[in-house]
Amino acid sequence: MLDPKLLRSDLTGVAAALARRGFNLDVAAFAALEEQRKAVQIEADRLRSERNANAKSVGQAKSKGQETAALLAAGESLGQQLQGVDRQLEAIQAQVLALQLGLPNIPHSSVPDGRDEQANVEVRRWGDPRQFDFAPRDHVALGEPLGMDFEAAGRISGARFVVMTGALARLHRALVQFMLDLHVDNHGYREAYVPYLVHGTALVGTGQLPKFEQDLFAVKGDPGFYLIPTAEVPVTNLVRDQIVAPETLPLRFAAHTPCFRSEAGAAGKDTRGMIRQHQFEKVELVHIVRPENSYTALEELTGHAEAVLQALGLPYRVLALCAGDTGFSAAKTYDLEVWLPSQQRYREISSCSNCESFQARRLQARWRNPATGKPELVHTLNGSGVAVGRALVAILENYQQQDGTVAVPSVLVPYMGGVALLKA
Repeated sequence: MLDPKLLRSDLTGVAAALARRGFNLDVAAFAALEEQRKAVQIEADRLRSERNANAKSVGQAKSKGQETAALLAAGESLGQQLQGVDRQLEAIQAQVLALQLGLPNIPHSSVPDGRDEQANVEVRRWGDPRQFDFAPRDHVALGEPLGMDFEAAGRISGARFVVMTGALARLHRALVQFMLDLHVDNHGYREAYVPYLVHGTALVGTGQLPKFEQDLFAVKGDPGFYLIPTAEVPVTNLVRDQIVAPETLPLRFAAHTPCFRSEAGAAGKDTRGMIRQHQFEKVELVHIVRPENSYTALEELTGHAEAVLQALGLPYRVLALCAGDTGFSAAKTYDLEVWLPSQQRYREISSCSNCESFQARRLQARWRNPATGKPELVHTLNGSGVAVGRALVAILENYQQQDGTVAVPSVLVPYMGGVALLKA
């Protein structure tokens, strides 16, 4: 959520910054609502002050043995008026909050201009795509003989699900274990196990609600839950309503979880295979840092995700997302895209974002600044380190052999019990 003080002091500046995203902030409507709020707030304060003065007069009259009936009647009238004005103020404040919760983050000054992915800027590449002396197959053609079963998944759950068995299931597990070990042992993360079901307030805190409810799976019941779309939600909420001691920062968490997404806006996209599914797994990385360190942390976070792809020997590129393609809560994002031979193009496998204080303000996640002695908002970052299913897809395609077997990247062989080749 954006700073309410900034919205009140520089609404046109905020509108101009959000216009870089293609977001149209109705300045006149927002300003009119804010003026209405201020007027009602002033009236509420006036009535409250008058009621308090009246109550004091009642006390003084009683102490002097004077008649208080008129004062008591006036006090009751003031109380009733105040209740009505407070209800009016509460309704206006709810409207203001709803508008504020619908505003995306302001893009950082270094974010490229542009409205869609066509304006994203390539920052660097790593690795050279393999040159095949045969026609490379896609991951579905390679995976099905090895234990990738979409038909069984369809019988159980429908489209956009997969069943994996045998060595392929073990490769999926090996990827998770390898990533966690790399991030915990080499990159200094603290491993976290978190709930897969969360309350709506947790999703409001990280920015998925209320705007993106259609992308979530809600679980009926009392209380109601949502299945997490990413471990970013429960992990970032670890600092919700907390004042973090400065000596504990930065906090770095790595968590492996399933992720559940309705893919409401993805009809007809990537319907074949494992690229876009309702259920998939990630190793998520979350940083909680001092504000002055957050852009250094973004570069480090991105480097940690890159280290996974480098260790697996998978060619990739890093993109700086343009303002129009940057996610709702992010001030700046780098996307990592891995090379898929069957598509002859790079596909997203990780997004690494600095949300600055946007999530922290929603979460009331703070740290006590030693320089001031006062609680201040932290900055939060998150990134995939990396998406497990897409990493498996990339391994199948980049390590395939002409006979349909798939070589196992050397760093994964110990996790595979020494198996170095997947074959039917």
